[in-house]
Amino acid sequence: MTVAYPRKLRNQLSALDILSQVVKQREVHMVTLNRYRFNEQRSCKDLTELIEQLDGQPKQLVRELSHHVSDEARHAYWLTDLLDELGEEIGTPPGTSYIDEFERLLNRASTNSKEDTIIDALAAINVTEKRGCEYFSAHIKALKAAEQTPENIKIRETIERIMPEEAGHVRWGNRKLAEIAQQSPRHKAKVENAKLKYAAIEQAAFESGMDVLAGAEFRRVDNLMKVIDTLPIWQRPQYLIEHLPQTLLSPELQKTRIELVQRAWQRDPVAFVEKFIPMFFGGDLKAAQKATQ
Repeated sequence: MTVAYPRKLRNQLSALDILSQVVKQREVHMVTLNRYRFNEQRSCKDLTELIEQLDGQPKQLVRELSHHVSDEARHAYWLTDLLDELGEEIGTPPGTSYIDEFERLLNRASTNSKEDTIIDALAAINVTEKRGCEYFSAHIKALKAAEQTPENIKIRETIERIMPEEAGHVRWGNRKLAEIAQQSPRHKAKVENAKLKYAAIEQAAFESGMDVLAGAEFRRVDNLMKVIDTLPIWQRPQYLIEHLPQTLLSPELQKTRIELVQRAWQRDPVAFVEKFIPMFFGGDLKAAQKATQ
């Protein structure tokens, strides 16, 4: 069976590369924690909507999804308490929302049966949980390598409480998808296709929130085309028509860029000219990482 794992950011930076820099910059670190909180909180809403859509059947899956909601809610309040104890805000985090972008890229018209709904939902949950595990694991490693301040220790301990349950969600999703795939060759093909499709959607959503450098619009279109490649041929034209305008002309991307430029200028005008401008227009993630060191 296909095994879909999250890829590096533009095949350049791993989660550990990114988190090793994040933990050195408190402002960015706090925003990252707030994004974790927001994603965990939002997943409760999305899982609840799925449960309501299933309307009680299959009963075992609905029970397991209900337990999943409980886990995500617990993670959200742990992170909320953490941020509050650190004196931080707990409002909607700035920048492009990973979950909003993921949902925008979904091909909802393609789901026309409860069986398809279940397979799609499990594949989507599985690939996003894998991304979460990758980032939590990298965050723990980065914090262990960082200065052992009381704040860093408190953050690491909170993420370490969450990590085992997130890993359990990945194992659960793997098992449920494997059970469906074993039913018949037709089911196996559906599961394989769903894994490929949602891996492409997840990567596109992930990169949309992380890459704001010059040329990001065209890289977003390239990721969109990778999603389209996973769809049946007859669905591709309509999907492209529906998703291309927002992908190419994203107001959130421009807003995030403006905020980034303002913060960089206010922090250090000299570094803004010498480092930020060449890094931004060069579109090089490795250079961007060095510029923040």
